[in-house]
Amino acid sequence: MHILLLEPDRIMSNVCAQFLTSQGFLTSQASSAQSAIHQMDNKKPDIVVVEMDLKDHNGVEFLYEMRSYREWFRVPVIIYSFVPPAEFREMNVLRDNLGVVGYLYKPVTSLHLLAKSIRHQFPVVKV
Repeated sequence: MHILLLEPDRIMSNVCAQFLTSQGFLTSQASSAQSAIHQMDNKKPDIVVVEMDLKDHNGVEFLYEMRSYREWFRVPVIIYSFVPPAEFREMNVLRDNLGVVGYLYKPVTSLHLLAKSIRHQFPVVKV
C-alpha cells in the first residue's frame, strides 16, 4: 500500500515515514501542496496523510485542489495534524465533500494509532 505523507516539517516527516515504512507501508513524502500534487501525478497513492498547517496552502485548499481531479476523487485522506479538530466547525464537509476518513490530533495520537487507522481503511485479507 502506497501512502503519500504531506508534512511540511522535515523532521516530523522523516520520523513518520520511517515508522510507516517499518510497518510495511510504501511511503512517499511531500513538504508542500504543490509537491504532493506533483507526486500524485507520478504515482497515485492508496491513501493520503495530511498536516493541515501548510506553508503555501492550508490543508483544506490542498484537499479541494486534490478533489478537483477525477482520478483522485476516491483516494481516502487521514488528517494527522497539530491543528485541533475543534477549529473545523464543518467536519461533515471534510468527511462528505473532501473524503476525510479520519482526523488525528498529533499531540494525543501515536504513530501506532496512525498506522492502525491506515490499516482500518485497508484491512489485510488473509488467504
